[in-house]
Amino acid sequence: MSGLIALLDDVAGIAKVAAASIDDVAGQAAKAGAKAAGAVIDDAAVTPKYVQGFRADRELPIVGKIAWGSIKNKLIILLPVAMLLSSFAPWAIAPLLMLGGGYLCFEGAEKIWHALFPQDHTWDHAEHDEGDPTHLEEAKVAGAIKTDFILSAEIMTIALSAIPPSNIYMKTATLAVVAVGITVAVYGSVALIVKADDLGLLMSSKGRLGVTRATGRGIVKAMPGFMKLLTVVGTAAMLWVGGKIVVPGLREMGWSPIYDVIKEAAKSASHAVGEGAAGIVGWAVTAGLDGVFGFLLGLLLIPLATRVIGPIWGAVFKGRA
Repeated sequence: MSGLIALLDDVAGIAKVAAASIDDVAGQAAKAGAKAAGAVIDDAAVTPKYVQGFRADRELPIVGKIAWGSIKNKLIILLPVAMLLSSFAPWAIAPLLMLGGGYLCFEGAEKIWHALFPQDHTWDHAEHDEGDPTHLEEAKVAGAIKTDFILSAEIMTIALSAIPPSNIYMKTATLAVVAVGITVAVYGSVALIVKADDLGLLMSSKGRLGVTRATGRGIVKAMPGFMKLLTVVGTAAMLWVGGKIVVPGLREMGWSPIYDVIKEAAKSASHAVGEGAAGIVGWAVTAGLDGVFGFLLGLLLIPLATRVIGPIWGAVFKGRA
C-alpha cells in the first residue's frame, strides 16, 4: 500500500510540473503573440483580397487552402528553421528579420505605386491565365501562401525574440502554440470577413424582424467600403511593420541616424502634448515615421524587385507554383 501511495504521489508531482509547464507555455505564447501583433494585423488585412472575384461558394475553400498552407509554412518549415537558428546561428536571426522587413516595405510601396500609376506595369507572378478560373484560383492561393510565408516568418521570428531564455523544448512548444493560435485567429477572422456580405444578404431577405433586414442591408452596403478600408489598413500595416523591423535592425548593426531621428521626433511630440496623451502621441509619431521610412525604402526596392529579382524568379519557378 505504501508503494502505491508513493507512486500516486509521484504521479501527482509530475502532473503539477506538467501543468506548470503548460501554463508557462501558454503565458509565453500569449506574450510572444502580442509582440507580433503588427504582423498579425497585416496578415489578416492582406488575405481577403485573394478571394475577391471568385464565386461565393469558392471563398471559404480558398481561405481554407491558404490557412492550411500557412500552418505548413509555420510548423513544417519555419519552426524547425527557427530552432536551428536559435541553437546554432542566433546571429543570423536579425539579418533574416530585416530581409523580411524589407520585403514588407516593397510590398506596401508597390501597392501604393500601382494605385497611383496603374499604367506602369510591374512584374506579378500571379497575374496570368485569368480566363481559367481553376488555374487562377491555384495561382491566387500559391501567391497568398508565398506572401504568408514572409509574414509568418516575421511572426515566428518576432515571437522567438520575445521568448525569455529557456530550453529548446519550451521554445519549440511556445512557438508551436503561437503558430497554431495566430493562424486560427487570422484565418478565422478572414473567413468571417469574406462571408459577411453573404450573411447580410441572408439577413436582409430572410430576417423576420424589420431591424434584422435593415441590419442585413446595411452590412451588404458597407462591405465594399470595408474591404477597401481593409486594403488600406493592410498596406499601411505592411509599411509600418517593415519600417519597425528595419530601423532598429540598422541600429543594431551600427547605423543609428534614422532610429535617432525618429526617437527624437517622438520624444518632442510627447513633450509638446503633455503627460496625458504623451504615450499615444509618441507611439503614433514613431509608427508614422516608421511607415514613412518603410515606404521610402520600398520605393527604392521596387526597381530591384520588379526588374531583376521578379523576372529571375519567374524564369526559374515558371509552372512550379
